[in-house]
This record gives sequence, C-alpha cells and structure tokens, in this order.
Amino acid sequence: MRKAALAMVTITIALASCPPAALAAGMMQPGLWEMSIQSDAMKNMPKMSPEQLEMLRQKGVNVPSMQDGKLLTRVCISKEMAERDQPIDMHRNETGCQAKNYQRSGTGYTVDIACDSPRMKGEGRAKGNFLSKQSFNSSYDFKGTIQGRPVSQHQESTGKWLADDCGSVKPMPVPK
Repeated sequence: MRKAALAMVTITIALASCPPAALAAGMMQPGLWEMSIQSDAMKNMPKMSPEQLEMLRQKGVNVPSMQDGKLLTRVCISKEMAERDQPIDMHRNETGCQAKNYQRSGTGYTVDIACDSPRMKGEGRAKGNFLSKQSFNSSYDFKGTIQGRPVSQHQESTGKWLADDCGSVKPMPVPK
C-alpha cells in the first residue's frame, strides 16, 4: 500500500509541476506561476520522510509545499510554452500517460489523458477555464490502476501568475 501511495504522490507532484492541459496559445502570460492542487489522493497520502523528499528532488521533481491541504508549487512558463496551442506531455516518460483529444473553446479547454504503462493504467479527463491571462482553474478526474491497485482520483487546480521574472525557477524543456 505504501508503494502505491508513494506512486500516487509522485504522479500528483508531476501533474502539479506543469498543468498538462493549461497551456494554450495566447491564454497564459509567460513568467512565474503559482500552481495549487487539491486532490482526493492527498487525503490518504502518507507523510514523506526527508529521505523520500530528497530522492524525488534528486530525480528532478520539483517537490511542492503543503498549505491548507493543498500542494503549492511554482512553475516557470516560457514564452514558447505560452504560445503553444496544444497540451504538453511533460511527464509522459515518468507516468506513461499522454494527452489526447485536446479541444479549446473560447477560454475553456478539455483534454483526455490515457495512461498505459506497467506502473499506471487508466483514463482521465482534464477541463478548465482561463479566467484571464494571469489565472486559470481546472479539474481532473482519473480512473484506473497504479501499481496494480485500483484508483479513482478527483483533483482541483488553480494557477495564478506572479511575475515576469522566474528568478531561480527554470522553465522545463518543451518536447518537440
């Protein structure tokens, strides 16, 4: 059970690091963003030891902080990322998931997420709205298995732009 919970923590953190569906041409202002995620899975997450947190950091995972029951992380959205008109599969290698059927209408979007790897199998759907170029909200529902254990997860996310300058937070490379 602890391995499955740790896998869910890792996947939630990966999704928190960059909203897979929130990038749409002209809808986000480049710069430093704060992302907030609240998830059903977080209610059952075990406390992570400092060693486990360090292991994730060594793997390049931007480990978010917890505040009021939400994961908070800062993400640098580059100009290239902000100009894309499709979701970025930033964590496809780690999770075995990919975005499909991306649709945008006005300020809203939907995207299906399909996962098929030994570690994670299932399907999900993300949908959200850009409230302005400096804020968005989204929800994500997933049903499947993680390390062979059934999982059903609902997640709510918000993002708010903080500054033009990302400071020490580096933008993630955009896959071609």
